[in-house]
Amino acid sequence: MIDLIRWFIDFILHLDQHLGELISKYGLGTYGILAAIVFAETGLVIMPLLPGDSLLFAAGAFAGLGSLDPWILFFLLTAMAIAGDTVNYWVGAWIGPRAFTGEIRWLKKSYLDRTQAFFEKHGGKTILLARFVPIVRTFAPFVAGVGKMNYARFLAYNVGGGVAWVGIFVWAGYFFGNLPVVKENFGMVIIAIIVLSVMPMVFEFAKARRAASRATSRS
Repeated sequence: MIDLIRWFIDFILHLDQHLGELISKYGLGTYGILAAIVFAETGLVIMPLLPGDSLLFAAGAFAGLGSLDPWILFFLLTAMAIAGDTVNYWVGAWIGPRAFTGEIRWLKKSYLDRTQAFFEKHGGKTILLARFVPIVRTFAPFVAGVGKMNYARFLAYNVGGGVAWVGIFVWAGYFFGNLPVVKENFGMVIIAIIVLSVMPMVFEFAKARRAASRATSRS
């Protein structure tokens, strides 16, 4: 387990090197690998810790070098992000309220609870906003399905969020990923992306803890 954690941390911090190795080894097959990762993070509720934001940025940076086509990345990964959320929604709709009972071992109830709190604050916009928040990104469509959110409304937010998420990070990597200061500090840039991505979730968690603490002190 420790070795797996170390490998995962190394993979994130040296994402540019690992992605470069994938491109060298698999060529056009890299598009399929990237598509599978994006689909897994958005469509499989048991895989919330995949490096979505940073991976999109790194892919965009390689597109800027000419190693990948930015338009293929944009359209393919957007389609995978939308498809992933769609599958996640229908899985949630199939499982229903049982998801929150804690009886389904492969569902982490604390993640579901945090996503539910996000929903209570932002409503349907959660599907769009959650694209930019790791973990919540994976659980939001699932919770929407559990709660029987109107599918047409869900689909509108799903498409808008998928286009915005993939577009922002891929094109940011394309235009800025190969600047000397970014290339020389790529690991730090990836960490910054991760920190900025999780800040909304940390803020919401801290806010909920303070509210619970105040409620306890009053009682």
